[in-house]
Amino acid sequence: MAERIAEPTPSVLCDVRELTALLPAPAGALWKLAEGGRQLDANLVHLPPHQGVEAHAETELDVLLLVVAGTGVLGTAEGTEPLAGGTLIWLPRGSVRGITAHAEGLSYLTVHRRRPGIQIRPSEDGAPSHAH
Repeated sequence: MAERIAEPTPSVLCDVRELTALLPAPAGALWKLAEGGRQLDANLVHLPPHQGVEAHAETELDVLLLVVAGTGVLGTAEGTEPLAGGTLIWLPRGSVRGITAHAEGLSYLTVHRRRPGIQIRPSEDGAPSHAH
């Protein structure tokens, strides 16, 4: 008799309100999606008061960012956008973005396609180089 392969099933991963209620917390990920075989990455990130993520550009991935607690500001090449609970932002690949938390801190969920593994590609001079 053939082995039966389990079908994928939805599952509750965490309670975001419960995780953000445990604040204050240090800067960093309060939760990460870690299920095997996934096509997505997701992180619940916390920034303590007046801390931030320096302006940078993500060249490979579009990112959705959902503010779940606190307030702050998103800096872009075009200016700034206020961030507050419930704000949903699309950060297209190639866009410059930086985030700064206000006095109460800021917690947000990011979701994006899972990063590809390291690949060896020829460089401009034809020699092998590593790429992500």
